[in-house]
Amino acid sequence: MTQLVSVDIGGTHARFTIAVIADDGSITMGEPETLHTSDHASFETAWEDFRERQGGTLPRAVSMAIAGPVGGDVIRFTNNPWLIRPAMIQEKLDVDHFTIVNDFEAVAHAVARARNDEFIHLTGPETPLPSTGRLTVLGPGTGLGVAHLYREASGTYRVSATEGGHIDFAPLDSIEDAILARLRKRHNRVSVERVVAGPAISDIYQTLASMEGKTFADEDDIAIWTRGQDGSDSLAAAAVDRFCLSLGSVAGDMALAHGAKGVVIAGGLGYRIRDTLTASGFAERFRAKGRFAELMAAMPVKLIVHPQPGLFGAAAAFASEHLGDTQ
Repeated sequence: MTQLVSVDIGGTHARFTIAVIADDGSITMGEPETLHTSDHASFETAWEDFRERQGGTLPRAVSMAIAGPVGGDVIRFTNNPWLIRPAMIQEKLDVDHFTIVNDFEAVAHAVARARNDEFIHLTGPETPLPSTGRLTVLGPGTGLGVAHLYREASGTYRVSATEGGHIDFAPLDSIEDAILARLRKRHNRVSVERVVAGPAISDIYQTLASMEGKTFADEDDIAIWTRGQDGSDSLAAAAVDRFCLSLGSVAGDMALAHGAKGVVIAGGLGYRIRDTLTASGFAERFRAKGRFAELMAAMPVKLIVHPQPGLFGAAAAFASEHLGDTQ
């Protein structure tokens, strides 16, 4: 049995829990603690906060899922100002062993180990995810995370992090042309993350408002998401639907690029808009790949509903690295 701290660090939140990896490889987790990254000057101070909440002591192992590239002497987060120096982790955190993975690499580990009942169906054949071959895993949050998972016939698996959220955005109609034009006023290069991530709803909404000659005030993207989901604002609802269309396009592009046999949408935002996703044009846009439309239609697309895939996946990544467990 191995006990460790599992951590999932995004642009807005850092989630911590105590995980236990049993001798048979099964993983159990305690109640997670969610801290706001903006409330802490560094990861070390957030770690100290969690340690105090746990009574002053923590296991001597940690696995961190990080929103951003994880190589090099200094790890810089994509959407928050923290820095982590891997060479100093054991000393600063007082641990013996550690693992660091990209946040969506961790989610791919979670997808590999999740039960069939921890997924809901979005589009394609209503069959379980393929037991062999490559799966694309992506999810919108503060940014857009992308990874892929390869399942071997032996039952083992491998995962790879990518920076797929930073490929170029390709508009497919005049509305998306207008969204791109708006974003280009601020960015020379517009990536898909600028359109398919939580904060992007503000630019989508403001583009639609401008097209209708309506005035709008700068406001928090959460307010737009809320109005778009509760039916109180038809323009916000149209922005949410437009977001779902773009997510479908991007998910299909990623699947083609990866040579995937299935796709999993992950992240808290995906779960919150799950009903809207199934009722929107997400599926149609996912399939709309010209000569490859038939291939796309035969591909199962799921939404993972595990309550903490980042934390669960970080623990699984630790097991893979330190315990030789990839099943």
